[in-house]
Amino acid sequence: MSKRLEGKVALITGASSGIGYAAAQLFAAEGARLVVGARRQAELDKLITGIVAAGGKAVALAGDVRSEDYAKALVALAVEQYGQLDVAFNNAGTLGEGGPSTEVSEAGWNDTLAINLTGSFLGAKHQIAQMLKNGGGSVIFTSTFVGHTFSFPGVAAYAASKSGLIGLTQTLAAEFGPQGVRVNAVLPGAVDTDMYRDKNNTPEAQAFVTNLHALKRVAKPEELARAVLYLASDDSSFVTGTASLVDGGVSITRT
Repeated sequence: MSKRLEGKVALITGASSGIGYAAAQLFAAEGARLVVGARRQAELDKLITGIVAAGGKAVALAGDVRSEDYAKALVALAVEQYGQLDVAFNNAGTLGEGGPSTEVSEAGWNDTLAINLTGSFLGAKHQIAQMLKNGGGSVIFTSTFVGHTFSFPGVAAYAASKSGLIGLTQTLAAEFGPQGVRVNAVLPGAVDTDMYRDKNNTPEAQAFVTNLHALKRVAKPEELARAVLYLASDDSSFVTGTASLVDGGVSITRT
């Protein structure tokens, strides 16, 4: 059986845990050569060790997605190591400062947007520039249902930054579609990651979130990784500009 990313070079940010970590493992198993990024070097090293041990190819570069120099460096590493860039999964993100919107600090607001929205824009800016040299590619953002199909109190910065990614997705898709670059966003529901458990750190909180979903459970990171794989692969060759809900029915559930 052919591998769905055979011959492709993929870049993943936020790869040290959660969805990004699972996506890196899956992409490598599907034949991609990888560049992975995150702030934590030790976790990236663990990821690389596992991928290489399984016969895959991957290199890592730690850094902060708020830096445009880091965005440039990740793309440069892909070209230096593998000669091209075909797929970019801009997954790094933060919940940011929460609480009543009247009490959110300017610094907290700005930092959340810098990581979730500006960091993704800076990544895509340089990723797409390289993909145009290759004749096209696929760019994927991690957004969320929050602020799209509905929202919660106390998450203004998170909702605004992640909703902004949908507008960015649509604009980039329209702008670069004629040159063969597809751009899509994946919108998860709750996913069982460290970030999820830190936010929902009691049995009662986890039960509440679980019940919001039609499937009455939260996702595993591997389930989101498979959805991202579809958008990264040629299976989605006629898909661009979408906000793809992978949310376990949280957007349609009222019971």
